[in-house]
Parts: sequence; structure tokens; C-alpha cells
Amino acid sequence: MARRVRAWLAALILAAAAASPGAAQQDPVSLPPLVLTLDQERLFAQSRAAGQIGAEIERRSAELAAENRRIEAELSAEELELTEQRPDLPPDEFRALADAFDAKVQRLRNEQDAKERELQRLREEERQNFLRRITPILTELARERGALVILERRTVILSADSIDITDAAIARIDEAFATEESAPEDGETPEDGETPDPTPESD
Repeated sequence: MARRVRAWLAALILAAAAASPGAAQQDPVSLPPLVLTLDQERLFAQSRAAGQIGAEIERRSAELAAENRRIEAELSAEELELTEQRPDLPPDEFRALADAFDAKVQRLRNEQDAKERELQRLREEERQNFLRRITPILTELARERGALVILERRTVILSADSIDITDAAIARIDEAFATEESAPEDGETPEDGETPDPTPESD
């Protein structure tokens, strides 16, 4: 089975190379790769630019986790108090208190689950926005290497390390984002000196 897969991949590569412009005039060994791979998870995990974009989401996620722990502790204390009161309460009164407690637990769980879903939505939105911003950079990398397509590395069955551009993409993206951040905004003047007034003073 593995031999069939390798033969099939080799046939695809040869067919693509034969169909590419100028393939007949070039040495097949020197042809650029038609396909590149990119590890998106590593890109998001190791890129400084991606980390800066997701910092606010991570801060809110940490706050939600702390809030969940606080609510859990409060509910545990309330449940223990209710359990301790049970021997001294009439059955009907205890049942009413227990039902109210269960309703409170369910309400809080629904509220916290909704907050978690909203965070997941925002995280995915930020991820998609980041991918849109880096598309021109990835396009430039593909053009420099003469590639026709970039695939997610985790979905590829077999590939050579030489066609993976994850490290190059991380470096290029961080450099581009750093340049954007350091560029002065419109209307700003350098801080190390004032711009001289070009209008001469009248006598």
C-alpha cells in the first residue's frame, strides 16, 4: 500500500512538472517546488505577531477561568451549608431550598458556558483576521519559491522538509508586523527634535 502511495505521488509530481510552463527546457532536478506546506498551529504558537494579537483574548480567558473557580467555590460552600441545615428543616422547606439551589447552579452554568462560547468565537475571529492580514506575505513567499499552492502540513500524508515554509513565514510575518508598529502615525513628528518653521520671521 505504501509503495502505491509513493508511486501515485511521484506520478502526480511528474505530471505537474510536465504541465508547468518551460518544463521541457529546464533540468527537472532544478525545478522549484509546485507545492509548499505550512504548519498553522506552529505559526500561531511561535509567531510573536500572532501572540500579540491574541493577548487580549488570552487575558479574558484567564479572567473567565478565575471567575469559574470562584463560582465553583461559592457553590460548594452553599451546598455544604444547605446539607448541614437539612436535619433542622421541614422536608417541604428543604426541598424548596434545594430546588432553588439547583436552578441557581444551572443558571450560572449556562451563563459561564455562554461566555466561553463567546470567547471561542472571538478567538476564531481574531485567527481569521490574522490569516487575512498575512495572506500577502504568504503569497510573496510562494511567488519567490515558484510555488502554485500552500497546503496545511498536518493534512499532507508525505512531504519533504525542504518545502515547509513555517519558519520563513514566522520570520517574515514578525518582521512585517514590527515594521508596521514602528512606523509613525499620520501627523506625527519625530520626538528627537521639532520641525523648524520654514516661514522666515519678518523684521
